[in-house]
Amino acid sequence: MVHKLLLGVMIPSLMMYHFLIRRSTAFLYPSSHHHYHSSKTVLRASSDALKTLAPISGFYEEEEIIKKSRFIGIAVPCTSWDDAKAYLEKVRAEHPKSRHVAFGFISSSTSSSNSENSDDDDGITVVGTERCSDDGEPTGTAGQPILNAIKSEDLSDTLCIVVRYFGGIKLGAGGLIRAYGNAARLVLRSAPTVIHIPTVRLRLVINTQYSGSVYALAARFNGVTSGESYNDQGELEVVIEVEEESEELLKKEIVDATRGGAIFQ
Repeated sequence: MVHKLLLGVMIPSLMMYHFLIRRSTAFLYPSSHHHYHSSKTVLRASSDALKTLAPISGFYEEEEIIKKSRFIGIAVPCTSWDDAKAYLEKVRAEHPKSRHVAFGFISSSTSSSNSENSDDDDGITVVGTERCSDDGEPTGTAGQPILNAIKSEDLSDTLCIVVRYFGGIKLGAGGLIRAYGNAARLVLRSAPTVIHIPTVRLRLVINTQYSGSVYALAARFNGVTSGESYNDQGELEVVIEVEEESEELLKKEIVDATRGGAIFQ
C-alpha cells in the first residue's frame, strides 16, 4: 500500500508513503544523549483526518523574545522516533549554549508498544506515538504545551522543538506554559502543510480478453496501472494503484467484468 501526498490534511494508515512532493531531508546521525521524556501510544482509526508539515531540506524556524529570553521554535516533518532523536541531536549541536531544548513529537506510524514505550511489555501493535520533554523546565511547562500546539494544529508525523536561551528573568509556571506553547504555534502556523491520501496496490492476473475492460475500470476509478507482464499461460499480470476507499468497489467491478476469472494476489 502506498500514500499519495497533496496539500491539505492527512489521512493516516498503516501503509508506506508515496510523495508527489519530493522529500529532501538530509541524513542526520542518531542521538547519543538520553534526555528525560514522557511518551504514550495512541490508537488512531485509519479514517482520521490528519495533516503534516510539507517536506523541507532543513527546519522551519521562528523566534520570539519574552522578558529577555529567546524562544526559538523549530519544526520538521518526522515519521519515526529514531529520526526525531537525530533531529534533536542536530538542534542541540547547533545551540550548545541554550538553557533548554524542549520538544513535542507525534507520529502516526505503526510500531510495537514494547519498543516505543519501555513501560509496556505486551507487544501490542499500536498506531501513533506521542512524546514530549521539558528538558529541565518544571514538569509540564514546556514539552506538554508544545505537544498541545501540534495537536491544536491537527498535525501528525511532526517534531516541534523549542530552544530557550535564558534571559535572566524567571517567567513562572504559567509564563513558561504560554511561552513554549506560543513559540511552537508560531513556527507550526508559519509552515505549509500537506495531506496524505491512502491508496492500495491491487496485483491481479486476468485472461487477456478482459484486459480492455480492466484498464477501462482502472481509468474510471482514477487508478494507475503498472508492472504489466505475461505469465507462462499467456495471462496478463498487472498492478493497479487506486485510492483505498475505492478498493472494494473496484475489485467487485473487476470480478464482474472478468466473469469471476480475475485472480487477486
